[in-house]
Amino acid sequence: MRDIVIVGAGMAGLGAAEALRAAGFDGTITLIGEEPHRPYSRPPLSKEVLTGKGSPLGVVLRDEPEFDALHLDLRTGVRAERLRPGGRAVDLSDGTSVTADGVIIATGAAARRPDTDLAGVHVLRTLDDARAVRAALETEERIVVAGAGFIGAEVAASARSLGLDVVLVEAAPTPLTRVVDPRVGRVLTDLHRDNGVEVRLGTAVTGFEGDGRVERVRLSDGTAVETGLVVAGLGVTMNTGWLAGSGVELDERLGGVRCDAYCATTVPGVYAVGDLASWPHPRYGGRIRLEHWTNAGEQAELAARNLLAGENGRRPYTPVPYFWSDQYGMKIQLLGRAAPAETVEFVHGSPEDRKFVAFFGDGGMLVGVLGLRSTPKVMRYRGLLEKPTTWDEALAAAGITAGA
Repeated sequence: MRDIVIVGAGMAGLGAAEALRAAGFDGTITLIGEEPHRPYSRPPLSKEVLTGKGSPLGVVLRDEPEFDALHLDLRTGVRAERLRPGGRAVDLSDGTSVTADGVIIATGAAARRPDTDLAGVHVLRTLDDARAVRAALETEERIVVAGAGFIGAEVAASARSLGLDVVLVEAAPTPLTRVVDPRVGRVLTDLHRDNGVEVRLGTAVTGFEGDGRVERVRLSDGTAVETGLVVAGLGVTMNTGWLAGSGVELDERLGGVRCDAYCATTVPGVYAVGDLASWPHPRYGGRIRLEHWTNAGEQAELAARNLLAGENGRRPYTPVPYFWSDQYGMKIQLLGRAAPAETVEFVHGSPEDRKFVAFFGDGGMLVGVLGLRSTPKVMRYRGLLEKPTTWDEALAAAGITAGA
């Protein structure tokens, strides 16, 4: 294997390139990115970049000497348009093609955009998105954030810290319905309200009105909110269109690319990593797909090593999912999964104090740990999720007697 193409120049793509070099691969690595920028980190976009506390240059993942030491054939500002079946050849939007012995798919996802052409309605996924929202925050007094997922919640927190009036609109009855149990979702709702955010739950955005630029947002409860700025956090769509006809199987249920336990796709020599990769996880009862920064790095490293190892010496990917979010100067951390859950137990602290650790159980087993302002305690329990741990065993580890 002398030539490897990595399609996608985000955290997962860069992580794969670094892992290849660390494993001793000295052939050609071509890193293809649709954006014009060198690889950068997305988590700061909704926080430091929006608030102005961090320079856009600070989101770059590696400084220039460290990046140059990887000796990559970096091609930015070009889009992968087709993976030719059988040949491991990637056709690019500039009319060129790259042929390789191995391919790593890391094209991730794109933000789902609202159905409007009005100016002032934004999404937040890329560095250019963040710069545009940051400029708007400097001129507006009110913002409507559509969607109370982690991106929406962080945008709301950042805008509030800048003194804007913030209206956070969520169609579900609690924030983060797909991610955390409603019993914790209610705590996160209170966290926004504590900080002066107007939260409207069970209400969807139905339309945008204005003359060339958004002036108001129509909601499903019949009301309207006057605003010149909207940021929509309505989820993502997988960047898999370029794989049509390639033989790479897609995951119809979870979206993205269907991989095996080693992160390999259905085409030999082609692996997938990051936001769009789904794979079977033995501790979570089936296939999962993670849109987490930590997963992008960990999965990329293992997939790169598995690609080099071939059929022998590969290792399955069985991580403990980990995610964090910073809001209002507080850190929210999640290990494992927190929804669905049959049982929720606050084992340290309390929701009222806005400082706690909660265990999540399903089928008599511990499946997740979530903490607010409790970093050391949360990470203490990571080992419980690295192996099957019963609910009673988890409570005992926290010093709680089952049934007490």
